[in-house]
Amino acid sequence: MNFEKKVAIVTGSTNGIGETIADILHENGAYVVIASRDKEHSERKAYELDPAGKITLGIECDVSDPVSVERMVDSVMRKFGALHLAVNNAGITGAHNKNIPDQSIDDWNRVINTSLSSVFYCLKYEIPAMLKSGGGSIVNLSAVNGLVGIAGLAPYTVAKHGIIGLTKSAALEFADKGIRVNAIAPGYVDTPRMREAPANVLEAFGNSHPMKRFATRLEVANFISFLLSDLAGFCTGSVYPIDGGYLAQ
Repeated sequence: MNFEKKVAIVTGSTNGIGETIADILHENGAYVVIASRDKEHSERKAYELDPAGKITLGIECDVSDPVSVERMVDSVMRKFGALHLAVNNAGITGAHNKNIPDQSIDDWNRVINTSLSSVFYCLKYEIPAMLKSGGGSIVNLSAVNGLVGIAGLAPYTVAKHGIIGLTKSAALEFADKGIRVNAIAPGYVDTPRMREAPANVLEAFGNSHPMKRFATRLEVANFISFLLSDLAGFCTGSVYPIDGGYLAQ
């Protein structure tokens, strides 16, 4: 997969899946924008990839704030003059094991703003930049929770369902304008944050997949890379499970 001189934004890219996809894009020639709420972490990761700062940009962005997202895209266009690729990865889970009557309004708003409205804001500002750049490819991060229900996690489940709807609408609106938009739906992924859970919870999560394990970050990031690349040139408007057979049960 060749991303030579392609400009890519990856939100939430200082750790987890986002960091791994940023690494892959960089290794394959892309100019990579590291975006997170923590400016210091973003700049540090960008420096690790390119100490000279010529082909990376570390930037602070709160994806739940449309002004912050617009500012991020403007900064990318000023530095690199184009935008070709985007991975809208940032999001939060919210409170676990709370039925809908027990969910707080504040937590609902926080999860929906950070995990769903954020994708709308990113698409709103990324797409015009891509049109000016001659087209591009976008991958939004949903989850298997975006294709099935899950008790005790309503805000997150709704957000991940909504991302799929946004993906399909955006893909249809720009299918004949050179912009492809897809979503992926991972099962449980082995990330540092996930590893903070108790051992019995990790075992249950792993066993919920027929393959009896977690996805690795690299497995997910490799599939995202494929969807971003020209190898997936006829793929748009779809959601792709990466779930170890979870949805086949």
